[in-house]
Amino acid sequence: MSATVAGEVQQAAARASEALAAAFDALPAPMPVLEFRMSRFAARGTQGQPRALALVALGFDYGGTRVAAHDDDDGIPRNRGAEIAAEERLEALGLAPLAALGEVAAALERPPRPHDWVLPRPRGVAPSSRLVRLLPRFEAEGFRLEFNRNFPIEVLPPPESWFGELSGEENTRTFGLRIGVVVRGERIALLPALRAGLAEGSLSFSAGARESDDTIWLAPVDARRRVPLPMGRVRAILSALTGSISGPGDHERLELPRAAASVLSELTEDDTLPPIRFLGRADLTELAERLAAPAVFVRETPAGLNATLRGYQLDGLAWLRYLAECGLGGVLADDMGLGKTVQVLAHLLSERAAGRLTAPALVVVPTSLIPNWRAEVLRFAPDLRVAVLHGQARDLEYSRLAETDLALTSYALLVRDRERIAAQRFSLLVLDEAQAIKNARSKSAEAARALPIPRKLAVSGTPLENHLGELWSLMDCVLPGLLGSESEFSRLTRIPIERHDDPDVRARLNRRIAPFILRRTKEKVAPELPAKTVIERRIELGIEQRVVYERWRMQLKAKVEHAVAQGGPGMAQMLVLEALLRLRQVCCDPRLIGAYDAESAKLDVLLEMLEELIGAGRRVLVYSQFTRMLDLIQHALSARAIKFLRLDGATRDRETPVKRFQAGEAPVFLISLKAGGVGLNLTAADTVIHYDPWWNPAAEEQAADRAHRIGQHQPVFVYKLICAGTVEERVRALQQRKAALVGALLEGGTRSTARFDPEDLDELFAPLS
Repeated sequence: MSATVAGEVQQAAARASEALAAAFDALPAPMPVLEFRMSRFAARGTQGQPRALALVALGFDYGGTRVAAHDDDDGIPRNRGAEIAAEERLEALGLAPLAALGEVAAALERPPRPHDWVLPRPRGVAPSSRLVRLLPRFEAEGFRLEFNRNFPIEVLPPPESWFGELSGEENTRTFGLRIGVVVRGERIALLPALRAGLAEGSLSFSAGARESDDTIWLAPVDARRRVPLPMGRVRAILSALTGSISGPGDHERLELPRAAASVLSELTEDDTLPPIRFLGRADLTELAERLAAPAVFVRETPAGLNATLRGYQLDGLAWLRYLAECGLGGVLADDMGLGKTVQVLAHLLSERAAGRLTAPALVVVPTSLIPNWRAEVLRFAPDLRVAVLHGQARDLEYSRLAETDLALTSYALLVRDRERIAAQRFSLLVLDEAQAIKNARSKSAEAARALPIPRKLAVSGTPLENHLGELWSLMDCVLPGLLGSESEFSRLTRIPIERHDDPDVRARLNRRIAPFILRRTKEKVAPELPAKTVIERRIELGIEQRVVYERWRMQLKAKVEHAVAQGGPGMAQMLVLEALLRLRQVCCDPRLIGAYDAESAKLDVLLEMLEELIGAGRRVLVYSQFTRMLDLIQHALSARAIKFLRLDGATRDRETPVKRFQAGEAPVFLISLKAGGVGLNLTAADTVIHYDPWWNPAAEEQAADRAHRIGQHQPVFVYKLICAGTVEERVRALQQRKAALVGALLEGGTRSTARFDPEDLDELFAPLS
């Protein structure tokens, strides 16, 4: 064949191929249809008892004309290529032509049809379970599904719309929420389906399940019907309602606290998901909008306040007013020294002017702070009428409560006078130094939660010191139910964050609490404060002190290892803390554990530092958590004729030593960490020495900020004395992780853990280097 002829043949073949392709393209594209039905057959070995078999009939819809696969007597043009492709997709999904199954096909009560397919049943898997998993895949492959009435499952069409019904009376503490879909005009509540999915494991609160948002979940409507829902929308609902929908029950409606109106915004914030239309209770949707994006605060100082508020304090006052207008509580969590007390007093004046202080506010403080608060009221808000519910004269104060604006009491008396206080009428509860109720099971926390006061505020520079359970305790007091029950919060939020560092769960918690916590740091809002320099001074132990340390370390390590072997790290927590305490006491001074002949390298360094600092005109705060250590330091200072003052838990009159130090009567102030952690203004000091590192970094920070606060004009130096190579150095590493836990929840940090694991124990009890 010549080259010319060969070329002509190739061109003709190409034209024929193009014509054939065009002919196929011109054919109508059919909709493949799967009809599900049940049939019975007599299986061998069943003594004639018929068994059910799920059959799938394949057909095609050509513009309203329905034809069966392999049926040529139809009189319409067929797109055989598309039909063959549909059959190939069925095979890929695990189905097999019924006719190919031989004995099963022959045993059917009715002869098989060429378009019947059968779903193989894997051993141990129920047919309904297999189908529920496969049905969304059929739809994803382009099949339309139809269900015979004798089939045990029917998949409804996709929802026409989503709705959320809001119920309840306005201005009540709770509201009802019912979420559902509309299918064929029928309203279907989804809460029972979500609970069932969580219970059976087809749904999870965990963000680890990473199906795409378009993945279909077949939600059970009743025993037979299923409605296809996109997983993206389902996950958004689960995330917004975490802690509220778990647990047994088939109730269609949730009862939520009013503060949880913020979930309405969470449910509608992603415009890529099917929208949810909320019905009823316009006040709740308005509140949700305010919580999602609060309006610009009006910054104004109330009449009667004897103070010039700084800009961030005006913002804080406006935020408190915003919460009051919403009828909600919150947590004012500004850094120590930023003037939380004056913001609260300004808020009380503002509330009185707005007519919302229809009964006195109850302010609960540590016992030692009652004089401070009384003095602050007289100084900043002398127009406020105060009753002090403390001491022997409190009977008279109770009798005149109706004539006052503010009642002061202590946490101790909150428990002791619980019934008497609960019988009074108050407009607002303010919990100052609210870390006092961080233990949800403490009597103080239980009494505060039980008070029938409509609004509650917590005030604390350290709302989170050790673990997220403390945050739950505070939030559940001021906004009951917002974070769910304690057990559900622990399972669904605390454990995923603290143990697994789950960023999605942490983001969800941040989003939930953000409208109700105001947290500002000195670095961000008070840049005019002089610098604070933190210096860690490493101290080498002497030979005798090293011997004592190693002897105790080996004994304690053996006890801890035995306890861990018996019950695991979690069961040994208390023993571990006791062992750490003993080793830290050895670092401070061996005399604290009875080794009277050993020297203390740290005490020697402290005395050298004090002599040098005092010679330079510095004013020094010395903190220790051990009052016996303060006794030893006091004895050493007296022997050197160094003037000092002292404040610890046994000090009855706190005001006098503070005033004397502020007046310059002594250059050194010895303070126990707990006694000096709250209610002190020591701006006369420019140096802080932490003699021993405290387990809780927030408590250390609080103590240092007694000097580094508004009113300080000198740079502040903070020294932390650390014995090199000892447990003190290793505790610092764990402290960093605890500080990160606070940052993760309040300041956008990333790492969070507060738990001993075997690696921690190996590090803590390692021998001296």
